[in-house]
Amino acid sequence: MAKSTRKVIVTCAITGGIHTPSMSPHLPITADQIAAEAIEAAEAGAAILHLHARNPEDGRPTQDPEAFAPFLPRIKQATDAVLNLTTGGSPTMTVEERLQPALKFAPEVASLNMGSMNFGLFPMLGRYVKFQHGWEPEYLEKTRDTVFKNTFKDIEHILEQCGGNGTRFEFECYDTSHLYNLAHFRDRGLVEGPLFIQTVFGILGGIGTHPDDVLHMKRTADRLFGADYVWSVLGGGRHQLPITTMAAAMGGNVRVGLEDSLWDGPGRLAESNAAQVRRIRKVLEGLGLEIATPPEARGMLALKGGDQVNF
Repeated sequence: MAKSTRKVIVTCAITGGIHTPSMSPHLPITADQIAAEAIEAAEAGAAILHLHARNPEDGRPTQDPEAFAPFLPRIKQATDAVLNLTTGGSPTMTVEERLQPALKFAPEVASLNMGSMNFGLFPMLGRYVKFQHGWEPEYLEKTRDTVFKNTFKDIEHILEQCGGNGTRFEFECYDTSHLYNLAHFRDRGLVEGPLFIQTVFGILGGIGTHPDDVLHMKRTADRLFGADYVWSVLGGGRHQLPITTMAAAMGGNVRVGLEDSLWDGPGRLAESNAAQVRRIRKVLEGLGLEIATPPEARGMLALKGGDQVNF
């Protein structure tokens, strides 16, 4: 008897707050652009949409809930996708600023960074000559001396503030220590499975992009969490497709989107988030895998359902 085809959750990160200054004209900035990009990505096959907001005047990341309010209901009405709101925001924000959208809107999923780290984006200065906004070169240069603060106290605060409304978390792990931090909170009973673990590769200050790095993170997560987690992977920049392809072949789920990479092939800017979803979908289907629908993703992650959110 033939085995059923494995379902893969595709997450699409629509517009970045941390990873991606707006160095591409295709990165959505306004609420209308974010809504349109998110809806198109969902139609292309993304079961989860990871959402940041930006100031429409200058493109800066913002965690003001009023910046999220115009696009959340529109995306919800147009798609059945799971909406995942960031608590990462930007390293320049306080933890109180960062958690406000998840606190107000009680989404099905919120991202949660699992440890402090150096967050070096300054190498981008050597790769780009044109920026969409004047603040971006200085922002990148300052990351030579930036620590993205996510202390145990910060993490516990977000878990306690947002966990009571039924929101579950996408635990973003940029290095091996972050997996151990997550195990600490699991052992204390502050989180429970199935844990949705997003391992992040290719950010300077975190783990690298060698295949051994991917294998190491997977082995560590297997040892710490056994069968009680759902593994997903993202690769920064040009590493997006190789890393996600490797992870999918190893039994993982994948994340793409313009937050993580502006590219859709060597030297070619992606014209939309949906273009990256379609590309990874071809890869997954070529591996004999199927794309999970939003209801299937909700079942795999034990989510509360889209009717239980505050938007």
